Amino acid sequence: MPVDELLVQAAVDQAERRWPGKDSVGAAIRVDGGGLLTGVPLSNFNAAMTLCAETGPICAAYSNGQAVVASVCVSLTRASGKVTVLAPCGACQERLALWGPDVEVGVADLGATTGWSSRTLLDLNPHYWAATSTP
Repeated sequence: MPVDELLVQAAVDQAERRWPGKDSVGAAIRVDGGGLLTGVPLSNFNAAMTLCAETGPICAAYSNGQAVVASVCVSLTRASGKVTVLAPCGACQERLALWGPDVEVGVADLGATTGWSSRTLLDLNPHYWAATSTP
């Protein structure tokens, strides 16, 4: 199931709940069966200890034995009112790969009317190291 407006809005709503009126980041994932899980980044004084916004919902899905089918991360800029969909970083791509190369993720897409589109992990990384088979 692709990333859609409902998933993007869930990420926006989560970011606004956590940091009302401020620039912020939020994420939302859809699990098999249609449920949604949301999260925000874990900020820390030690930058090495921060975690991406997707990490919390990914861990919740994994803990609950649910398959992730779609994921999106958004950045909110209050001054402009702009919502930007962010492609998953390499670490989050690796985490999402637990559920296979067909997991859909949101990416910025200036050619799309929404400014974003849905792509599979395989679209983002067509030569993913774990997708190769050994003879």
